[in-house]
Amino acid sequence: MDIVKIKGRLTFLQKAEKLKSVLRSAHSSTGRAESTAEHSWRLCLMAMIFENELAGMDMLRILKICLVHDLGEAIHGDIPAVERELHPDKSEQEKATLLHLTHSLGEKQREEILSLWQEYEHAASPEARVVKALDKLETILQHNQGINPPDFNYEFNLTYGQEYTSTHPLFTLMREILDEDTRQKIAERAQL
Repeated sequence: MDIVKIKGRLTFLQKAEKLKSVLRSAHSSTGRAESTAEHSWRLCLMAMIFENELAGMDMLRILKICLVHDLGEAIHGDIPAVERELHPDKSEQEKATLLHLTHSLGEKQREEILSLWQEYEHAASPEARVVKALDKLETILQHNQGINPPDFNYEFNLTYGQEYTSTHPLFTLMREILDEDTRQKIAERAQL
């Protein structure tokens, strides 16, 4: 490997580091705003610990999709799921960001990252649909686990991503557990 390729990859990693500072609407269990990088990390961990229940899936592909699925948020930030309808150009903006971020990579790596991201965006493979479901479930898990502002919309959790979380018995069961946690959060808030 030559020095130019190494420098190009390091430049990409420096740009991708911005995900550590991109804040999401979810909060941690200490009340701190969660970063996109933290969400992506736990999404990877979630995929890994449920690997045995996802028999027949390409786990390396799933993990790669997990890693790149929100990479396009590195420059313009996260758009909370409750606001997605207000941003119809989100996908195009993230694609442009990916092209910018991956500019210093070789063509093969650049194309792989863009292809994995597009696969996720369009839920174009069984692996991408697994990541879509886990992404929604991880978000709901974080919403329920976090110390959120008083006006946090827990009701949103009850319908968020159902088209993806109803596609596999594992996801359905996880969803039932998380929905019960959400209902408990709603009930607790009503008592305040």
